[in-house]
Amino acid sequence: MNATRGVVCTIVAVAASVSTPFASSPPRYRFEVIAKGLERPVGIAVEGSEDLYFTEVPEPATPGGKNGVSHLDLETGTITPISQGEPEPVNLAVGQDGDVYWTCKSAGVILARLEDGSVGPVVTGLEQPSGIALGRRGALYITEIPTPGVPGGSNRVSVLRGDHKRVISMGEPEPLDVAVARNGDLYWTCRSAGVILKRSRGTTGVLLSDLASPSGIAIDHRGQYLYFTEVPTPGVEGSSGGRNKVRRYDLRSGELLSIHEGDPEPTDVAVARNGNVYWTCTSAGVIIGATRIGRRK
Repeated sequence: MNATRGVVCTIVAVAASVSTPFASSPPRYRFEVIAKGLERPVGIAVEGSEDLYFTEVPEPATPGGKNGVSHLDLETGTITPISQGEPEPVNLAVGQDGDVYWTCKSAGVILARLEDGSVGPVVTGLEQPSGIALGRRGALYITEIPTPGVPGGSNRVSVLRGDHKRVISMGEPEPLDVAVARNGDLYWTCRSAGVILKRSRGTTGVLLSDLASPSGIAIDHRGQYLYFTEVPTPGVEGSSGGRNKVRRYDLRSGELLSIHEGDPEPTDVAVARNGNVYWTCTSAGVIIGATRIGRRK
Protein backbone atom coordinates (compact mmCIF):
# COMPACT_ATOMS: atom_id res chain seq x y z
CA MET A 1 0.00 0.00 0.00
CA ASN A 2 1.41 3.40 -0.92
CA ALA A 3 1.60 6.32 1.51
CA THR A 4 -1.38 8.15 0.09
CA ARG A 5 -3.65 5.12 0.26
CA GLY A 6 -2.50 4.54 3.85
CA VAL A 7 -3.58 8.05 4.84
CA VAL A 8 -6.91 7.60 3.06
CA CYS A 9 -7.62 4.44 5.01
CA THR A 10 -6.79 6.26 8.23
CA ILE A 11 -9.25 9.04 7.40
CA VAL A 12 -12.02 6.54 6.74
CA ALA A 13 -11.34 4.85 10.06
CA VAL A 14 -11.36 8.17 11.91
CA ALA A 15 -14.60 9.19 10.20
CA ALA A 16 -16.27 5.97 11.32
CA SER A 17 -15.08 6.45 14.89
CA VAL A 18 -16.20 10.07 15.25
CA SER A 19 -19.73 9.34 14.05
CA THR A 20 -20.41 7.23 17.15
CA PRO A 21 -20.78 10.12 19.69
CA PHE A 22 -23.66 11.51 17.63
CA ALA A 23 -25.59 8.21 17.70
CA SER A 24 -28.32 9.73 19.88
CA SER A 25 -27.95 13.37 18.82
CA PRO A 26 -28.63 14.74 15.35
CA PRO A 27 -27.14 15.25 12.89
CA ARG A 28 -25.69 11.86 11.98
CA TYR A 29 -23.56 11.50 8.87
CA ARG A 30 -22.06 8.78 6.74
CA PHE A 31 -18.53 9.65 5.60
CA GLU A 32 -16.70 8.55 2.48
CA VAL A 33 -13.69 9.47 0.41
CA ILE A 34 -15.13 10.71 -2.89
CA ALA A 35 -11.81 11.60 -4.56
CA LYS A 36 -8.27 10.46 -3.75
CA GLY A 37 -4.80 10.66 -5.19
CA LEU A 38 -5.07 14.45 -5.51
CA GLU A 39 -2.15 16.85 -5.19
CA ARG A 40 -2.81 19.16 -2.26
CA PRO A 41 -6.48 20.02 -2.85
CA VAL A 42 -7.38 23.37 -1.30
CA GLY A 43 -10.56 25.20 -2.36
CA ILE A 44 -13.93 23.56 -2.94
CA ALA A 45 -17.37 24.66 -4.17
CA VAL A 46 -20.59 22.86 -5.13
CA GLU A 47 -23.17 23.81 -7.73
CA GLY A 48 -26.56 22.29 -6.92
CA SER A 49 -26.08 18.71 -5.71
CA GLU A 50 -24.20 17.10 -8.59
CA ASP A 51 -21.27 19.33 -9.61
CA LEU A 52 -18.25 19.90 -7.40
CA TYR A 53 -15.24 22.06 -8.21
CA PHE A 54 -11.88 22.07 -6.44
CA THR A 55 -8.38 23.47 -6.72
CA GLU A 56 -5.06 21.70 -6.33
CA VAL A 57 -1.91 23.60 -5.35
CA PRO A 58 1.09 21.25 -5.21
CA GLU A 59 3.42 24.03 -6.37
CA PRO A 60 2.33 27.33 -4.75
CA ALA A 61 3.36 30.49 -6.59
CA THR A 62 4.69 28.52 -9.58
CA PRO A 63 3.30 29.73 -12.94
CA GLY A 64 2.93 27.03 -15.58
CA GLY A 65 3.20 24.24 -13.01
CA LYS A 66 0.83 21.52 -11.89
CA ASN A 67 -1.61 23.74 -9.99
CA GLY A 68 -5.12 23.53 -11.40
CA VAL A 69 -8.89 23.68 -11.12
CA SER A 70 -11.06 20.63 -11.77
CA HIS A 71 -14.70 19.53 -11.94
CA LEU A 72 -15.94 16.41 -10.14
CA ASP A 73 -19.23 14.85 -11.27
CA LEU A 74 -20.76 13.65 -7.99
CA GLU A 75 -22.98 11.15 -9.81
CA THR A 76 -20.26 9.38 -11.80
CA GLY A 77 -17.10 10.29 -9.90
CA THR A 78 -15.50 11.59 -13.10
CA ILE A 79 -12.88 14.32 -12.65
CA THR A 80 -12.29 16.76 -15.52
CA PRO A 81 -9.59 19.47 -15.42
CA ILE A 82 -10.89 22.89 -16.47
CA SER A 83 -7.76 24.98 -15.97
CA GLN A 84 -4.10 24.35 -15.24
CA GLY A 85 -0.94 26.39 -14.85
CA GLU A 86 -2.03 29.30 -12.66
CA PRO A 87 0.51 30.05 -9.95
CA GLU A 88 -1.83 29.67 -6.95
CA PRO A 89 -5.56 28.95 -7.42
CA VAL A 90 -6.99 28.98 -3.91
CA ASN A 91 -10.74 29.34 -3.29
CA LEU A 92 -13.72 29.06 -5.63
CA ALA A 93 -17.31 30.20 -6.11
CA VAL A 94 -19.92 28.98 -8.61
CA GLY A 95 -22.72 31.09 -10.05
CA GLN A 96 -26.23 29.91 -10.87
CA ASP A 97 -25.33 30.18 -14.56
CA GLY A 98 -22.51 27.68 -14.08
CA ASP A 99 -19.68 30.21 -14.31
CA VAL A 100 -16.81 29.28 -11.97
CA TYR A 101 -14.64 31.92 -10.30
CA TRP A 102 -11.45 31.45 -8.31
CA THR A 103 -8.81 33.53 -6.59
CA CYS A 104 -5.21 33.21 -7.79
CA LYS A 105 -3.42 34.38 -4.68
CA SER A 106 0.17 35.06 -5.69
CA ALA A 107 -0.84 36.51 -9.10
CA GLY A 108 -3.33 38.91 -7.48
CA VAL A 109 -6.17 38.07 -9.85
CA ILE A 110 -9.59 36.46 -10.04
CA LEU A 111 -10.16 34.11 -12.95
CA ALA A 112 -13.38 32.67 -14.34
CA ARG A 113 -14.42 29.70 -16.45
CA LEU A 114 -17.52 30.79 -18.38
CA GLU A 115 -20.30 28.64 -19.83
CA ASP A 116 -18.61 28.60 -23.23
CA GLY A 117 -15.53 27.00 -21.65
CA SER A 118 -13.23 30.01 -21.95
CA VAL A 119 -10.97 30.88 -19.00
CA GLY A 120 -9.58 34.32 -18.29
CA PRO A 121 -9.05 37.03 -15.64
CA VAL A 122 -12.06 39.09 -14.55
CA VAL A 123 -10.31 41.16 -11.85
CA THR A 124 -6.61 42.07 -11.65
CA GLY A 125 -4.37 44.16 -9.40
CA LEU A 126 -5.44 42.53 -6.12
CA GLU A 127 -3.23 41.95 -3.08
CA GLN A 128 -3.05 38.25 -2.17
CA PRO A 129 -6.76 37.45 -2.76
CA SER A 130 -7.96 34.43 -0.81
CA GLY A 131 -11.68 34.00 -0.08
CA ILE A 132 -14.39 34.44 -2.70
CA ALA A 133 -18.21 34.28 -2.70
CA LEU A 134 -20.94 35.22 -5.17
CA GLY A 135 -23.89 37.30 -4.03
CA ARG A 136 -27.04 38.52 -5.71
CA ARG A 137 -27.09 40.74 -8.78
CA GLY A 138 -23.52 39.93 -9.71
CA ALA A 139 -21.88 40.96 -6.45
CA LEU A 140 -18.50 39.31 -5.92
CA TYR A 141 -17.14 39.24 -2.37
CA ILE A 142 -13.43 38.70 -1.81
CA THR A 143 -10.82 38.80 0.93
CA GLU A 144 -7.26 40.03 0.48
CA ILE A 145 -4.43 39.16 2.87
CA PRO A 146 -1.25 41.10 2.03
CA THR A 147 -0.27 41.25 5.74
CA PRO A 148 -1.35 37.89 7.20
CA GLY A 149 -1.57 37.76 10.97
CA VAL A 150 -1.16 41.53 11.38
CA PRO A 151 -4.04 43.28 13.23
CA GLY A 152 -4.74 46.71 11.81
CA GLY A 153 -2.80 45.94 8.64
CA SER A 154 -3.89 46.07 5.02
CA ASN A 155 -6.03 42.93 5.02
CA ARG A 156 -9.60 43.56 3.89
CA VAL A 157 -12.95 42.25 2.75
CA SER A 158 -14.42 43.90 -0.35
CA VAL A 159 -17.37 43.71 -2.70
CA LEU A 160 -16.93 44.01 -6.46
CA ARG A 161 -19.68 45.03 -8.87
CA GLY A 162 -18.40 45.34 -12.39
CA ASP A 163 -15.43 47.70 -12.31
CA HIS A 164 -16.37 49.15 -8.92
CA LYS A 165 -14.67 47.86 -5.76
CA ARG A 166 -15.77 48.86 -2.28
CA VAL A 167 -13.94 47.87 0.91
CA ILE A 168 -16.47 46.82 3.54
CA SER A 169 -14.09 45.75 6.31
CA MET A 170 -10.41 46.40 6.92
CA GLY A 171 -7.84 45.61 9.57
CA GLU A 172 -8.61 42.02 10.59
CA PRO A 173 -5.40 40.01 10.98
CA GLU A 174 -6.32 37.19 8.57
CA PRO A 175 -9.72 37.13 6.79
CA LEU A 176 -9.11 33.79 5.09
CA ASP A 177 -12.42 32.73 3.51
CA VAL A 178 -15.86 34.24 2.99
CA ALA A 179 -19.46 33.09 2.47
CA VAL A 180 -22.63 35.02 1.66
CA ALA A 181 -26.23 34.11 2.47
CA ARG A 182 -29.06 34.71 0.02
CA ASN A 183 -30.35 37.57 2.22
CA GLY A 184 -26.99 39.33 1.77
CA ASP A 185 -25.51 38.60 5.19
CA LEU A 186 -21.76 38.05 4.91
CA TYR A 187 -19.56 35.75 7.00
CA TRP A 188 -15.81 35.27 7.03
CA THR A 189 -13.20 33.37 9.00
CA CYS A 190 -10.32 35.23 10.62
CA ARG A 191 -7.81 32.44 11.13
CA SER A 192 -5.15 33.94 13.37
CA ALA A 193 -7.72 35.75 15.56
CA GLY A 194 -9.79 32.58 16.00
CA VAL A 195 -13.11 34.22 15.12
CA ILE A 196 -15.88 34.27 12.54
CA LEU A 197 -17.28 37.70 11.72
CA LYS A 198 -20.68 38.62 10.35
CA ARG A 199 -21.74 41.68 8.39
CA SER A 200 -25.46 42.37 8.22
CA ARG A 201 -27.18 45.60 7.10
CA GLY A 202 -23.91 47.52 7.18
CA THR A 203 -22.83 46.41 10.66
CA THR A 204 -19.90 44.06 11.30
CA GLY A 205 -19.43 42.09 14.50
CA VAL A 206 -18.03 38.86 15.91
CA LEU A 207 -20.36 35.89 15.46
CA LEU A 208 -18.18 33.16 16.99
CA SER A 209 -14.97 33.48 19.01
CA ASP A 210 -12.41 31.27 20.76
CA LEU A 211 -12.09 29.07 17.68
CA ALA A 212 -8.95 27.15 16.73
CA SER A 213 -7.65 28.51 13.41
CA PRO A 214 -10.98 28.70 11.53
CA SER A 215 -10.31 28.33 7.82
CA GLY A 216 -12.92 27.32 5.21
CA ILE A 217 -16.52 28.49 5.46
CA ALA A 218 -19.80 27.84 3.63
CA ILE A 219 -23.52 28.44 4.15
CA ASP A 220 -26.44 26.30 3.01
CA HIS A 221 -28.90 27.60 0.43
CA ARG A 222 -31.59 28.25 3.06
CA GLY A 223 -29.27 30.43 5.10
CA GLN A 224 -29.69 28.41 8.28
CA TYR A 225 -26.51 26.40 8.70
CA LEU A 226 -23.00 27.79 8.61
CA TYR A 227 -20.26 25.21 8.06
CA PHE A 228 -16.61 25.87 8.78
CA THR A 229 -13.34 24.09 9.43
CA GLU A 230 -10.85 24.51 12.24
CA VAL A 231 -7.25 23.55 11.47
CA PRO A 232 -5.03 24.17 14.52
CA THR A 233 -2.85 21.12 13.74
CA PRO A 234 -2.42 20.99 9.93
CA GLY A 235 -1.16 17.65 8.67
CA VAL A 236 -1.74 15.84 11.98
CA GLU A 237 -4.33 13.06 12.18
CA GLY A 238 -6.60 12.69 15.18
CA SER A 239 -4.90 9.44 16.15
CA SER A 240 -1.62 11.36 16.44
CA GLY A 241 -3.05 14.18 18.53
CA GLY A 242 -4.57 16.32 15.78
CA ARG A 243 -7.44 18.63 16.81
CA ASN A 244 -8.84 19.61 13.41
CA LYS A 245 -12.62 19.72 12.98
CA VAL A 246 -15.46 20.31 10.57
CA ARG A 247 -18.28 22.13 12.36
CA ARG A 248 -21.85 23.27 11.85
CA TYR A 249 -23.43 26.34 13.44
CA ASP A 250 -27.19 26.83 13.44
CA LEU A 251 -27.79 30.53 12.82
CA ARG A 252 -31.33 30.26 14.18
CA SER A 253 -30.79 28.33 17.41
CA GLY A 254 -27.12 29.08 18.07
CA GLU A 255 -26.31 25.36 18.33
CA LEU A 256 -22.69 24.53 17.47
CA LEU A 257 -21.79 20.94 16.58
CA SER A 258 -18.74 19.07 15.38
CA ILE A 259 -19.74 16.84 12.50
CA HIS A 260 -16.24 15.43 11.97
CA GLU A 261 -13.01 15.29 13.93
CA GLY A 262 -9.63 13.77 13.22
CA ASP A 263 -9.04 14.73 9.60
CA PRO A 264 -5.38 15.74 9.14
CA GLU A 265 -6.11 18.97 7.24
CA PRO A 266 -9.74 19.94 6.40
CA THR A 267 -8.87 23.12 4.54
CA ASP A 268 -12.08 24.22 2.81
CA VAL A 269 -15.72 23.16 3.05
CA ALA A 270 -18.80 23.30 0.80
CA VAL A 271 -22.44 22.30 1.22
CA ALA A 272 -24.66 20.99 -1.57
CA ARG A 273 -28.29 21.91 -2.06
CA ASN A 274 -29.34 18.48 -0.74
CA GLY A 275 -27.46 19.08 2.51
CA ASN A 276 -24.41 16.92 1.83
CA VAL A 277 -21.15 18.43 3.08
CA TYR A 278 -17.78 18.17 1.35
CA TRP A 279 -14.30 19.24 2.30
CA THR A 280 -10.75 19.08 1.00
CA CYS A 281 -8.08 17.34 3.04
CA THR A 282 -4.97 19.02 1.70
CA SER A 283 -2.16 16.95 3.20
CA ALA A 284 -3.91 13.61 2.54
CA GLY A 285 -4.80 14.51 -1.05
CA VAL A 286 -8.47 13.59 -0.75
CA ILE A 287 -11.97 15.04 -0.73
CA ILE A 288 -14.37 13.78 1.95
CA GLY A 289 -18.15 13.69 1.59
CA ALA A 290 -20.61 13.61 4.50
CA THR A 291 -24.16 12.44 3.77
CA ARG A 292 -26.91 12.91 6.32
CA ILE A 293 -28.13 9.49 7.45
CA GLY A 294 -31.75 9.06 6.46
CA ARG A 295 -31.41 11.39 3.48
CA ARG A 296 -30.81 10.52 -0.12
CA LYS A 297 -27.48 11.52 -1.63
